[in-house]
Amino acid sequence: MRAFLIMVLGTLAFCAALATLPGAAVAAEAVQLRQDVTAPTGVVTLGDLFNDAGAAAGLVVARVRPGQMATLDATQVQIIARSNGVNWGNPAGLRRIIVQASAPAPTAEATPAQATPAKAEVKKAAKGPAVLAWLHSLNAGDIVRAEDLTWSRDAVAGSEAPRDPDAVIGMAVRRPLREGDAVSLRDVSSPLVIKKDDVIAVSFQQDGLSLTLQGVKALGDAAAGQTLSVINPASKKILQAVAVAPGQAMVGPAAAQLKSAARLQSSSLANPSLLALR
Repeated sequence: MRAFLIMVLGTLAFCAALATLPGAAVAAEAVQLRQDVTAPTGVVTLGDLFNDAGAAAGLVVARVRPGQMATLDATQVQIIARSNGVNWGNPAGLRRIIVQASAPAPTAEATPAQATPAKAEVKKAAKGPAVLAWLHSLNAGDIVRAEDLTWSRDAVAGSEAPRDPDAVIGMAVRRPLREGDAVSLRDVSSPLVIKKDDVIAVSFQQDGLSLTLQGVKALGDAAAGQTLSVINPASKKILQAVAVAPGQAMVGPAAAQLKSAARLQSSSLANPSLLALR
């Protein structure tokens, strides 16, 4: 009996000591994402994102330029939070987290006569809707990532401005783009999956029958769903095929269906009114 009491007292003492350790492996309570995430200093911390980030509240997650909005990848935020002891389960299944930075403070260099129109301009910009803008300058051929985009009230959007970042993420840049400009669907196109002179495979599928011809040469560039000319080096016959994936094209009824689906998707992206607001 005495030995049992000694064991119990020793266990309690060990647990008490463990609870005082800063790195104790105890399950953290789930935290909630703030409704309106703001970054007054332009530096986004875990404390800005979550109501109770504890000791990790000061950890910097991202930086936002004054007066702009940033789009954060929710999965990356979740990984950073959990690796620092902040338990956020993302119960809503968010893909993006929008962070608003405070507008920069006005400078005192202007004269009173100059300050009045400047204040009016700032007030007008603050009332304008936030639009997607390029956070970085991009080159032709670059693939758009979530971290290349921001929400800005300074950029002026055109008629083909997307309302959803997913409309341009994963697309290829068609021409050099300047940091701060509003995003337009004209700036991007589907990335090429087949380039001129590529040696590809061309398939035919119908009613359970599947045939594939290897070693076919592409005579042009094509994105997925686009038509291109290909030539069979053996017969020298030129065919019209539809690009499917890198190194793969298709002919026949299945190719026509794929082309129609790609055309429908392209037309919906070209009409911003068909894009759902997030």
